[in-house]
Amino acid sequence: MARKSAGMGERHHKIMRFLSKFQNENGYSPSIRQIGEAIGVKSTSLVDYYLKQLEEMGKIERDAHVSRSIRLITDVSADPTLAEDIKEALRKASDLFTIPIAGRIVASAPIPVPSSDVGYYDPESSVDIARSLLPKKEKLEDLFALEVEGDSMIDAMINSGDIIIMRHAKRARNGEMVAVWLDDSDETTLKYFYREGKRVRLQPANPTMDPIYIDQPENLRIMGKVVMVIRQIQGVAV
Repeated sequence: MARKSAGMGERHHKIMRFLSKFQNENGYSPSIRQIGEAIGVKSTSLVDYYLKQLEEMGKIERDAHVSRSIRLITDVSADPTLAEDIKEALRKASDLFTIPIAGRIVASAPIPVPSSDVGYYDPESSVDIARSLLPKKEKLEDLFALEVEGDSMIDAMINSGDIIIMRHAKRARNGEMVAVWLDDSDETTLKYFYREGKRVRLQPANPTMDPIYIDQPENLRIMGKVVMVIRQIQGVAV
């Protein structure tokens, strides 16, 4: 077969853009069937034909005996259409920032503070968050993360193992979800906050659990307010 010229047709460009986007988002190559669906081609043989042409052009490499083995080797800076995809991926990456995981908070009955101190995590424990997911008013330096243990906040879509992003705060309004420290018992918990006259009610989001009443609010310290929740589904953050 004669070696194909360096010129790329519309479907070649579509395949390259799809490969770039898919690999950036997933960390591995798509299947031939997925490539076909992306470019509007039902025949896997035809998709394979285009991939062979891209190999001959020096745009990709792949192992014929291994599925999902396509590797982009082209200089994307020389291809304006691919360069835009890479720029978008870099833009998204630059939107990420790292929040330290400070420890564990119990969303059930209060737990003694020594069991949830920051020493539970090594100094490198952190979570990456896209800045665009947070309200613009949030100051990044005021944020920290905690891992949730317990099921008292399940009706608020917070389950054991989830990560909550907190903002340092010392005061709260009624109905806000807060992490609190109970000085008289050296315990901590995650609950909805309500001030009722001279007492404070810490309300769980679980109909099977009773609220906690604090008759001496001066013994309660608010450590932070919940900004967002990173749910864990079978070990995958969503």
